[in-house]
Amino acid sequence: MTAPDLKSGKTDCCRAGVLLPLPLADAYDYKLSVPARRGQIVAAPLGPRTSIGVVWGDAAGGVAEPRLKQAVPLDGEPALPPGLCDFVDWVAQYTLTLPGMVLAMALRSRQAFEPESARVAYIKGDGLPKKLTPARQRVLDTAADGLARSVPQLAEEANVTPAVVRGLIDCGALIPVDLPEFDPFPRPDPDFSQPVLDTEQDLAAHVMKGAVKAKRFGVSLLDGVTGSGKTETYFEAAAEAVRLGRQVLILLPEIALTVQFLDRFAARFGVRPAEWHSDLSQRERRRVYRAVMSGEARVVVGARSALFLPFKDLGLVIVDEEHEQAYKQEDGAIYHARDMAVVRARIEGCPVVLASATPSLESYVNAKTGRYAHLRLTSRHGAAVLPEVRLIDLRNDRGDPGTFLSPTLRGALATTIEAGEQAMLFLNRRGYAPLTLCESCGHKLVCRNCSAWLVEHRYRKRLVCHHCGYETGLPTECPECHTQGAFTACGPGVERVMEEFKLAFPEVRVAIASSDTMGGPAEMQLAIRAMMKREIDVLIGTQIVAKGHHFPQLTLVGVVDADLGGSDGDLRARERTFQLLHQVAGRAGRAEKPGLVLMQTRNPKDAVMQALIASDRDAFYDQETKYREVTHAPPFGRLAAIILSGHDGDAVRSAGRILAQTAPAARAVKVWGPTPAFYSLLRGQTRERLLVQTEKSVDIQAYLRTWLAAATLPKNVRVVVDVDPVSFF
Repeated sequence: MTAPDLKSGKTDCCRAGVLLPLPLADAYDYKLSVPARRGQIVAAPLGPRTSIGVVWGDAAGGVAEPRLKQAVPLDGEPALPPGLCDFVDWVAQYTLTLPGMVLAMALRSRQAFEPESARVAYIKGDGLPKKLTPARQRVLDTAADGLARSVPQLAEEANVTPAVVRGLIDCGALIPVDLPEFDPFPRPDPDFSQPVLDTEQDLAAHVMKGAVKAKRFGVSLLDGVTGSGKTETYFEAAAEAVRLGRQVLILLPEIALTVQFLDRFAARFGVRPAEWHSDLSQRERRRVYRAVMSGEARVVVGARSALFLPFKDLGLVIVDEEHEQAYKQEDGAIYHARDMAVVRARIEGCPVVLASATPSLESYVNAKTGRYAHLRLTSRHGAAVLPEVRLIDLRNDRGDPGTFLSPTLRGALATTIEAGEQAMLFLNRRGYAPLTLCESCGHKLVCRNCSAWLVEHRYRKRLVCHHCGYETGLPTECPECHTQGAFTACGPGVERVMEEFKLAFPEVRVAIASSDTMGGPAEMQLAIRAMMKREIDVLIGTQIVAKGHHFPQLTLVGVVDADLGGSDGDLRARERTFQLLHQVAGRAGRAEKPGLVLMQTRNPKDAVMQALIASDRDAFYDQETKYREVTHAPPFGRLAAIILSGHDGDAVRSAGRILAQTAPAARAVKVWGPTPAFYSLLRGQTRERLLVQTEKSVDIQAYLRTWLAAATLPKNVRVVVDVDPVSFF
């Protein structure tokens, strides 16, 4: 396809290449009755149906004129901004994803392009009812301010039934008016509540505001200890962008983090921002998408998919908790939202702020070497101080058999509860027990679709696979040796910790926070609010409680198993363990009262544990940096994974061998594998992996394209490429 004229934004007025949001490598040729411009959204016939498409560039010219189908611009001629079109191209090129699949992420709300429908509301008219009851009078008094309201709104505000309102409509006392389909998003007020910043915060805010004013690309790493006020500091940069009339995108790794964040945003700016995440209804998505495209939504807080929204004038991108693995999209188009946020900001010509108390090693190295501006916040804000961290050696300090809370941790819980303060117990394992096995023969209960243990969820009386969702009841006899009632739960999950806690502290108000026990973000937010209101004394949770939350009365954090996850067998295992434990420790002592963190471990001399108790993050990071540099691992080298999968195991293994044999020989490139994936069976499919490691200067995408184009693989084998993998499962 001929490259489009990006400077003029114009293409041939009769023919154009239209990219469809489908797994397609190229745009299709269509004819248009109007001059086409890149980004213009059209209705394009495709077989027996019509699809939404986007004018992407000039027509390839391989289709004769009589055979061309006509694409029709949508009403109002909406268009994706040029920067978003360029971003889609860049992501597709970098991740080796079909451009149509990436475009689909930018067209998440198809209804947003439909004509807006009017809402009917009512204001006070000249008519009067024959009988003016007190209820009717209340409605008329409510409507006297001239604001248009719907029937339910009038009924609620006047404390009457909808029938009373409709009676006033029938007699002309209330008259209809047409309103737009959606209420406008209120504009954040950058001067609503000016915070008092300390010296370090003020300096960091000054640097970020200067970057916003300059309207040019640059990356800042806002690197502050937990509780140092990173959010309040980058809010000042957001306020500057709003003053300049530009838009702001703030990315959060978890929807569950939004409740406190939105409250803090409203306290600073007077209104809540627009939200974008998977929990929105289709109508809400349509409203936000349109408001972003028009520029009405000035600040958007969202999950990683918000990167693909059609911002009219993006002036600042902020990635909070930038180290989080949740920013990696593992299905469909595989990308890392932190890295792509930097790319989106570069394309838009605006600054990007990466914020974290435990930055990714990649961002840390970029800041240390001067590629990123390094903005440090070294102390907690106000009177708060960092918590004391102590290790509990489980080899010497153990409770009764079958218990998981050591005597020292139990004693600290008792002291905290008696003082009227709050505590948190952290264990990054959902359910009751991660493994169920037969005591007679040792048979382990595994998923029928995956090579993973079934996790017992005792509250639901089910065994569940956390990878494919398969679930079943606990069998009465072992399928291997047929012994009756011989199954036993091995290891703790949060439900088992809850059971033990209740036995020890039956009168204490306690709750579990995990994705299994919470029905969704709304329930999680209710639990967070209950903790804030001190309706909960102890919160037992997985990693969803480990970051972003601020509980002023929380003074004790107990980590039930600090060793969990420290030896996952990939290069980032130690880094992730340190980040997670550091973040959960940071929940303690965030207000005036000092905090204490107790970490139960069987390996107290491990470098991660020693760095945590010494509060010496940088020494740990420097050690990890040297290891990565020696091994040419990221960020000093590049990695890409090739994952093969299919229902025919022999075909998958054969495809792995073919790929290994056809790998082009190249300097500074190593190919490892094939080898069975960590989960060699997942959702009923056999999985094999190959890993490509190159020096940093190598164009790894070009190498992969050449390699995969030359390989002839079975059609029943799926090939997925993960550039810059963060997990090795």
